[in-house]
Order: sequence, then structure tokens, then C-alpha cells
Amino acid sequence: MRLPRDVSGDDLIRALAKRGYRVTRQVGSHVRLSVITERGEHHVTVPRHDRLRVGTLAGALQDVAAWLEIDRDDLIAEL
Repeated sequence: MRLPRDVSGDDLIRALAKRGYRVTRQVGSHVRLSVITERGEHHVTVPRHDRLRVGTLAGALQDVAAWLEIDRDDLIAEL
């Protein structure tokens, strides 16, 4: 599935919150989200920009999908 080009940092934060991620800290415009699973703790940093760059979005989604052991397309569909 093709990545959307108009996803904001807040959109991604809301989508990850549905998967159990919570904001643990913010420094400037970057927010750190964390989730605790049976495998341990996972962190991902999301810039709160109006539009995320495609590479930034792809990297964050790939990292989360690998940690949660789900398909990246499932995450894209939630955006």
C-alpha cells in the first residue's frame, strides 16, 4: 500500500495511541511515544510537523510494525 502524503505528526500519534502507545515526553516539536508489551518496552519518536516526510513516516511505521509483529499496511490503513 502506498504511503499517504498528507499525514501530520498528530495524525500518526493518534493512530499509534490506538495501538497502545502513550506520550512519555516531548522536547521541542518531537514527541516520544512508548508502549510496554510482554516483549518489553518500545519507543518511537514522532516529529509534530504539519506534514511528515515520506521517509520519516515510512521509518516510524516500519519500526512499529516490526515491534508489534503486524503488517505495515494495517498501520497505514489506520491513518
